[in-house]
Amino acid sequence: MIHRPPAPNSANEQKIQRAASAVLYATLVLLALWIVREFLPAVAWASVFAIVLWPTYQAIEHRAWFKGRMTLIATLLTAAIGLLVLLPIAITAIQAGGEAHELYLWLRDAQENGVPVPDFVSHLPVGNRQVSDWWQANLTQPLKASPAMKSLHGDTIASFGRHFGARAAHATMTFGFMLVTLFVMFRAGPRLSATMMRGARRAFGPDGAQLLQRMAAAVRATVTGLVVVGLGEGVLLGAAYIATGVPHAALLATVTAIAAMLPFCAPIVFCGAALWLVIQGSLIAAAALAVWGFVVVFVAEHFVRPVLIGNSTRLPFLLVLFGILGGATTFGLIGIFIGPALMTVLMVLWVNWAE
Repeated sequence: MIHRPPAPNSANEQKIQRAASAVLYATLVLLALWIVREFLPAVAWASVFAIVLWPTYQAIEHRAWFKGRMTLIATLLTAAIGLLVLLPIAITAIQAGGEAHELYLWLRDAQENGVPVPDFVSHLPVGNRQVSDWWQANLTQPLKASPAMKSLHGDTIASFGRHFGARAAHATMTFGFMLVTLFVMFRAGPRLSATMMRGARRAFGPDGAQLLQRMAAAVRATVTGLVVVGLGEGVLLGAAYIATGVPHAALLATVTAIAAMLPFCAPIVFCGAALWLVIQGSLIAAAALAVWGFVVVFVAEHFVRPVLIGNSTRLPFLLVLFGILGGATTFGLIGIFIGPALMTVLMVLWVNWAE
C-alpha cells in the first residue's frame, strides 16, 4: 500500500485555523486574568513602583559592588518602598495614640454631660439662632440620650468596625502581595525588561518598543508630579498652620503633603484644621487658612502638576488633566498613573496617523 502525504491545507482552512487559534489564546488569557483578578491591583502597583525606580535600579546595578547581585538590589529597593509607605503611617499612629487618652476623656464627658454651645456660634454673621437652637436640642444634653446620636447604636458601630477592619485587612494583603511582586520584578531585572521590549517589537513592530517606553515615561512623570506637588503643598500649608496657630503643625503638614499627592485630597486636611479654628472662635484665622488652602490647591492641581507631567511626556495640558482626573474616576487610585499613560498612547497614535 502506498501512503500519500497529506494534502496541504487550503488558504481557507488556514484562515479558519488562525482565527480559532486567536480565539483560543484570547480565551486562555482572559481566563488566566479572571483567576488572578484579586491580585491584579497588587501587580499594577508593583509595576508602577518598578517603572519609577527603574533608573535607580540601573544606577545601583552599574556600581562595582552590586554587579550581579540582583537579589540584594531587589531586597534593598523593596525594603525602601515598604518603609516609605509604612513609616508615615506608623508616625501618624503614634502621634494619634498620644492624643487618644484626651480624646477618650472628652468623649466620655460628652456622653455624660453633653457639649456646650461654642462661643463662636453667637458671632456667626447669619444663622446663629438656628445653629444655637439645633445645638441646644441635640448636643448640649448628654449625648447618649441625644436625638442626633440615636442612630449611632451598638449595632451600627459594630457594623462599621467590621467593615473598616475588612477593608484594612484587604489593603494590608494587597500591600504584602505588592511587595512580593515588586521583589520578583527587581529580581528578574534586565531579563524582564529585555523580554518585554522583545514582546512589544514582535507584537507591534519597531514602534511598539517606543510606545512602551513613552508609557513608562508617562507613569514616571506622573509620580514625580504627584510627589513634588504634594511636598510643595505640604510646605505652603504647613506655614499657614503655624501662622494661624493650629496645633501639631509639623505633623499636620506631613499629613497634608501625603494627602496632596492624591488629586484634591488636601482640602480634607486643611478644612478640618479650619473647622478646629472655627470651634476655637478664630473665625478670621479659619477663613484665611481656608482661602489660602484653596488657592494653593487650585494652582497646584490645575497648573503646576499638569505642567510638570506634560513637560516630561510632551502631552498637552488638557490631556494631562483629563488623564489624571478621568483615570482616578475610572480605575480608582491606580488610575492616576494609568490615565496619563493611556493619554500618551492616544497622542502617539494620533501623531503617527496624522503623519
